[in-house]
Amino acid sequence: MKKFFILCCIVTLFVSCSTDDDYTNYDLEILPVESVDIPDEFELGEVYPITVRYYRPSTCHAFRNFYYVKDNNIRTVAPITYVFEHDSGNTSCTDLEDELVEASFNFIVTGNGSYIFKFWQGEDTNGEDQYLTIEVPVIN
Repeated sequence: MKKFFILCCIVTLFVSCSTDDDYTNYDLEILPVESVDIPDEFELGEVYPITVRYYRPSTCHAFRNFYYVKDNNIRTVAPITYVFEHDSGNTSCTDLEDELVEASFNFIVTGNGSYIFKFWQGEDTNGEDQYLTIEVPVIN
């Protein structure tokens, strides 16, 4: 019985694996933030929506989620997009000019003091990261 179970597992693994490439290929890309809607102050224990605007470079870019890193009271944020391959079957991409899109996340205020948000805005000519930095105080 034990051998039969192992044989069934092996057969199932081979049958479930397919060499057909029916899936769309994509990469992930972090895009620079253009502007942000964020409250001027937070209240401890409350939840606030934060809206980030960024330019969508092409029709092959689709929002995935946020790059979000916590370091004490500092939050570093940037939108992450899927970038679907131009030649993956029926996907045709068009470059976009000035298509400003937005995405939001909810921020839960868990600490006193203030929060510093660093929204990534790309790199300068020397390859140094540039940020839109916003400090938001927490009131009681």
